[in-house]
Amino acid sequence: MGAIRTLDDVFLDGKTVLLRIDGNSPLHPINNSFLDDTRLKAVIPTINKLSKTKLIILTHQSRPGKKDFTSTSSHAREFQRLLGRTVKYVDDICGEKSFSAIEEMKIGDILMLNNVRMDDEELAFKTNDYESQLETKFVQRLSSIADVFVNDAFACAHRNSPSITGFTYALPCLAGSLMMNEINSLSYAMNNSKKPCIAILGGIKIDDSVRVGKNMLKNNIADKIIVTGGVANLFLDISGTDIGEINRSFLKKELGLKWENTCKDIYNILLQYPERIILPVDVALNVNGRRVDQVISKMENKFQIFDLGIQSTLKASFEIKNAGTIILNGPAGVFELEEFKFGTMEIINACSESEAFVVVGGGHTATLISNLGLENKINHLSTGGGACLELLAGEKLPGIESLEISAERFGLTIKKLQRELL
Repeated sequence: MGAIRTLDDVFLDGKTVLLRIDGNSPLHPINNSFLDDTRLKAVIPTINKLSKTKLIILTHQSRPGKKDFTSTSSHAREFQRLLGRTVKYVDDICGEKSFSAIEEMKIGDILMLNNVRMDDEELAFKTNDYESQLETKFVQRLSSIADVFVNDAFACAHRNSPSITGFTYALPCLAGSLMMNEINSLSYAMNNSKKPCIAILGGIKIDDSVRVGKNMLKNNIADKIIVTGGVANLFLDISGTDIGEINRSFLKKELGLKWENTCKDIYNILLQYPERIILPVDVALNVNGRRVDQVISKMENKFQIFDLGIQSTLKASFEIKNAGTIILNGPAGVFELEEFKFGTMEIINACSESEAFVVVGGGHTATLISNLGLENKINHLSTGGGACLELLAGEKLPGIESLEISAERFGLTIKKLQRELL
């Protein structure tokens, strides 16, 4: 990974700053009030560091066609409540209204622009075409009134869109506090981890988890992979256990066109690393709403697998207790149902009690940990589901690559800002 410049490297007081965050949050379907403000709270340290600037906040909320695709007026109100400071909102992105509002800003002001995905250009790019993004009206107009661009939207770092990567060649691009915390914590877990390192991969984002496991085994990041949830079910199936058509058809539906390649990848993983994959020895079946634990060899495969079995959960807990580094992604079962939350809860509790360096990769697991009040017992709770998985899978993230390119391109400008800091 190349050099990235951060807020700690420069002096920005008095500057006009574009700050991209990921404020995409669950909203009340009637009044658009916040049901979970975790993502807004996560960027408050960055906002506080920019308290003596003219701060313009960019975010998206959902996507076109979804019921929660709304303006960001409620985000401005929620930020105002959290910060105890005035946060103005303008119903515009890069038009005359927004420019008028920006011209009226004073040092210390915060302005929230409207949902960036209401601009047609935002979702028009699929590849890392930073130079073409530079030609968009969105980038051209907003870069003309700003001194720097700060990216604190780690959860969107795997996206190619003007509000994430479009300013690469237009402005000095800096990483916010949340972005750097994510990069540093995940890089530490992958490159400097205390051994033994185990990855616990579950949930139903099976293809992503398989890519993560493949990368971690190939590059000797993880010593062992414990598979749970839907990931474990497919591993069992490929290893020769007949999980039944009811379970297999569910997995096929989830994977869609990725089914064949994912199965091939799992087959090769089992072939190359048989001693490093820990498969379940038992599972919990949903038998007419009741939990029934059965060993794999005697499993009644006409019922759906809803959780990791008790013995498999205890085995996972033992590995967790003896680990130096733990990377946890995805639940072990259908934890939303009381009967089937055992595996997920036990693994989370074991991780929270572990002395290992623990990283949790966003999504449902991270939300559950926060709801349980255990976030302070986890070393790093990622805010980025897809972005976190892409990074763990060894992929380059456009949002991070953009910061690296900009650091090199605007070296002299950044050095000037560094001198101002001194």
